[in-house]
Formats: sequence, structure tokens, C-alpha cells
Amino acid sequence: MSKKKVVLSYSGGLDTSVILKWLVNKGYDVVCFVGDVGQKDDFETIEKKALKTGASKVYIEDLKEEFVVDFIFPALRGNARYEGRYLLGTSLARPLLAKKQIEIAEKEKAEYVAHGATGKGNDQVRFELTYYALNPNIKVICPWKTPEFLAEFTGRSSLINYAKKWKIPVRATTKKPYSEDENLMHISHEAGILEDPMLRPPENLFTMTTSPQKAPDKETIIEIHFNDGYPVQVVDKNNGNVKTKPLELFMYLNELGSKNGIGRVDMVENRFIGIKSRGVYEAPGATILWLAHRDLEGIAMDKEVMHIRDMLIPKFSELIYNGFWFSPEIDFLMSAFDKSQEAIDGKVVLSLYKGNVNVIGRESPTSLYNPELSSMEVEGGFDATDSQGFININAIRLKAHNLVLRKRKPYDWRKKK
Repeated sequence: MSKKKVVLSYSGGLDTSVILKWLVNKGYDVVCFVGDVGQKDDFETIEKKALKTGASKVYIEDLKEEFVVDFIFPALRGNARYEGRYLLGTSLARPLLAKKQIEIAEKEKAEYVAHGATGKGNDQVRFELTYYALNPNIKVICPWKTPEFLAEFTGRSSLINYAKKWKIPVRATTKKPYSEDENLMHISHEAGILEDPMLRPPENLFTMTTSPQKAPDKETIIEIHFNDGYPVQVVDKNNGNVKTKPLELFMYLNELGSKNGIGRVDMVENRFIGIKSRGVYEAPGATILWLAHRDLEGIAMDKEVMHIRDMLIPKFSELIYNGFWFSPEIDFLMSAFDKSQEAIDGKVVLSLYKGNVNVIGRESPTSLYNPELSSMEVEGGFDATDSQGFININAIRLKAHNLVLRKRKPYDWRKKK
């Protein structure tokens, strides 16, 4: 009888290394999948470790360009920011990883997929909703929600002991101060010492951005060019560097943002399952790109379209955060954003300096800005006397409301018998 095959989303860390061995010991044929989304890992070492731990095969997939083109850019094009601050770096990477994992499962004719996300966090939802959206018949193994696994592994110490028993090399200790998740869009830091919301993160926690205090005492001037809301070119005015390919463009913004201490966020957010958690994020390139795109919309997007679109941003961000990237509602919103971005063309000029990103200029061939109409010095075809009628019409409702309030006697519930 052949073994049941499972494709495991594998990182080489303590949790997934133990899960790999645990699944092998339970009689599964385990195929490991490692997605390269820009994390600084030694993939050759990870592959060797997986095979030594018992994997029958290891897939290492370079997903960086797909991450930028099909996930990061569309999210920033819709101005996604969860709870107004978080740029969704981890939230966007998870559906991509899960998508590729399903593709490998179908290629390997595997009946199962597995992941190492815990039962308290958001990632379990992001992985599993993507699995089911792309393959409704797939079976999911989530050890951290499996009673048998939970009975055997009560915490980090038991994981480390299991790794020692089976001679699995791990660098983890029982006193890791916080956890991290890294990709080319951001790095997140949470848990451990950061669970104290009053604790200022130590400077050595930040690995993607220079401290603003130590950043160069000279501003970097850049231009970002857009077509239909997509970034198509970055020009560094300080040295003349030009980047046009999506991945290179984004990585260069990361480099500039990192050097100038840009993109740090420290916040307490609401997880999908209802738990509040503190996250410290670094997203240098995404922070620059978000602001530039938003600013260009100011000159090139119709007022009413913008205001309706702005009402969609919180829902769009929430859906991404909660794991619904592959859903009919996201498809609907993306279609709306596509329409809103048809004329978002032009360039934005920005100053990067000691943790700050400031827009210092913008121009667009599709600009709706008319300096003559807005000028206080030039009449420009605008008849100021028309404003009186405009105000009078808008005041009708306010006058009627005021008259009703004057006639109405407040109800005193205390006098009711």
C-alpha cells in the first residue's frame, strides 16, 4: 500500500522541521515546498536539511517577481493599508505561497497539503482559505490544530527536545526574544518581548531599515513614473540611476528607503480571529510607493470616483488581511480599481530624508488640475456669482432642519408616569 502524500509548506525553522519529521513518523510521504519571496535564507542548506529530515522531494520556487507584479503592485494600486497603517507584507505573501503549494500538490498528485501556522494567528486562515479556493477537494493537515500533535508538543521546549531526539539541526533556543517574518516587501516583528505594548523596540531589532537618526544628512530626490496606476520607472536624481523592470524597481525603492530610515510602523492591530496583537513592521519601498501613487491620484482622479474608491479601501485591506485574496469580492474590487486607474499616469517627485517621505512635485498628462480655475488671482472662466446659488441650494436642507429643531420640545423621559 502506497503512502499518503502531503505537500508541506516548509521554511527550515524549528516548527516546520519538527512537523516534517512528525508527518514522516506518521507514515506520510512528505514533499517539501519552499517559496522564495525575498527572505534572506540559504535555500541550498534548507533543501539538504529537508531531505535529511525525511522529505522525499523538495521544491524551491523563486516567486519574487510574481510577488511584486501580481500581489504587491495590485494591492498598492488599491491603496491597501490595514487599519490605516499596516501595508500587508505578510498578508500578501501567504496567498502566493499557498497558490504555488496547491500547484505542486496537483503536479505531485498529493491528496494533502500541510502548513506550520498556529491556531491563534492569521496565517492559518490565509493558507487554508487559499487552498480551498483553488482546490475545493484538497485535504489540509494543520498540526497546530490537531489534538494528537498538541498533546505531544506543549511549547517551544518540547519542539526543541523532539528535534534533539531525531537529530534535527535547529538554531532555536527557548528564550527567543521575538518572532519575525521576512519577505521582499517587509519584515515583521512580534510576540516575545514585544508583547509589552509600552516597550520601545530595541534598535538592533530593525534589520531592514537604518535608524532615522543615523540616516544620511542629505535628502535623496527621486521620481516615480506611473501608467494606469502601475509604477513603470524610478529615477534617482542624485546619481541618475533608472529602474524600469518591476522587481528591480521595487528592490531599488527598498534600498533607498532602507538607507534613509523609511517605513517603520509600530502598532497594535486586530487579528481576524479577534485577538489584538502588537506588530512592528519595516516596509521601506512599499511606504514610498504607496505615498507616490496616492499623491498622483490627487491630480489625475475624478473627485467622486476618488471618494467612492476611498470607501472601498478599508474593506479591500481587511479582505487581504483576513486571507480572502482569491475571492469573488476581491475580484469585484479589483475590477473597480482597474476602472479608477485608467488615467492615473504621470510622475511624482519625492524627497527621502531621515525617516520621512515628502512629495515635492507631481505632473500628469491626464491631470484634472486647472491652475486658472483654482487661482485666487485669475478668474479663469469661473463666475464667482454662481457660488451664491450653489450655497443657497445646499443651505435649504440645513434651514429646514434648524426650523424643526426650534419647534420640537425635547422629550423628558424622567417625567413619564
